[in-house]
Amino acid sequence: MVKKYTSMAYANADELIFGNAKFPVKAGLGLEIGAGYTSPEVNYAPRPEAGKSKEKLVKEYERITTDIMARMVQIGAPSVVLETEHVQQMSNNPSWGAAVAHAQKTIMEEYHDEYGIKCALRHTIGDIREDRDYLDLRGESKYNTFLEAFEQCAKSGADLLSVESMGGKEVFDYSILRNDTAGILFGIGVLGSMDMEMVWSDIAAIAKKTGTIAAGDTDCAQANTAMFIAGGLLDKNLAHTTAIVARAISAARSLCAYEAGAQGPGKDCGYENSIIKSIAGVPITQEGKTSTCAHSDLMGNLVMQCCDLWSNESVEYHGEFGGTTVQCWSETLAYDCSMMNVALKTGKAKDLRDILVLSDKYRDPQGYVLAYDNAYKVGQAIAKNGNNNYLRAKAAAIECCNIIESGVNSGKLRLTRFETNALAKVKSDLVALTDDADKFMSDNLTKFKQEVAVFKPENYGL
Repeated sequence: MVKKYTSMAYANADELIFGNAKFPVKAGLGLEIGAGYTSPEVNYAPRPEAGKSKEKLVKEYERITTDIMARMVQIGAPSVVLETEHVQQMSNNPSWGAAVAHAQKTIMEEYHDEYGIKCALRHTIGDIREDRDYLDLRGESKYNTFLEAFEQCAKSGADLLSVESMGGKEVFDYSILRNDTAGILFGIGVLGSMDMEMVWSDIAAIAKKTGTIAAGDTDCAQANTAMFIAGGLLDKNLAHTTAIVARAISAARSLCAYEAGAQGPGKDCGYENSIIKSIAGVPITQEGKTSTCAHSDLMGNLVMQCCDLWSNESVEYHGEFGGTTVQCWSETLAYDCSMMNVALKTGKAKDLRDILVLSDKYRDPQGYVLAYDNAYKVGQAIAKNGNNNYLRAKAAAIECCNIIESGVNSGKLRLTRFETNALAKVKSDLVALTDDADKFMSDNLTKFKQEVAVFKPENYGL
């Protein structure tokens, strides 16, 4: 049974700051996350040819790990986190992921013992329950392998356990292409939340058994999909106002990990993490300007506002003029963290935070809503309706719309006609929805069973 958040971890939005979390996490080798300083979290991917055998893959990750640790020591970085996002071979074959974790942790221990650098290893298991055309969320064989991958990695050296879970994606994908607001809310806020509660209760149990940390999830499969479809300021494939409504809903969904026992840090590509931190007080990883090696966004400075770990998203391992990619990006991350840490020590942290926020806040409605003052308001809407997944997701979405309208009315946030019309539609859709959670569930089960062939209610225990 999960315990729902019904109050905020912080008394007000101004308490949100980088490097400090209400509930810091100790992990790995001397590292504390959210305990008064920030650390870089380096994310990487092996070259495709490295996945041809277990031995080649392990060697590739040994090179990646050594390159990062050596560069961190060379520039005097005091701490670092490595995040290994599993390629499919590692999660489908848990012994592969375990071998990689063991090899990485052995190298990290050597650097910690020799140079005193604080470090931890995160393994993000792939959600192998997803096929190209079908989600098999509770299929016994796949789910058992999925959980085994967590356990083997934890026993082999991973300190932090994460996943980018896929629950609700089949309904969301269908709905986002049709601007179906109720379907977006159902896919992320209801189905996604239900799946999260199951998955994270099991991950938390594995973490407790193995003495590791159940870290956190991200709604990459849905809210990030909306953000990417929305694109830049010239793109009109999806309204940015619709994308940020999906993001607000995703905060209610990603919060379920912590309600089921996760402790943080939340994963890097969860742009909803500022909202979650305001509610749960857990440390978070964020990515922004340092993730341009993987994708673009419109809030590259702003999302640094209250991060505890600062990430580059993911970069393929290969050579650059300045070294390998992981060396170049880890160094960039480390210098950003050094800047934040000096700001904390000199009492200038809130000044730096506000500069970062104001540099992006009025660029786009997505950054406007995720700015810490407004993120806190979305968090309050979730907490006030915390006992029901549907009602709190709906409240988050409506509050998101209200925040954008307030920004427009103040004259500080400007929207195109396309964005204004999209906002009016999505708010009208939300306001018209029932407050009866059971009716909403029944209506949408009936609808999507008929319209989405790959949607199977039994995947959600329904």
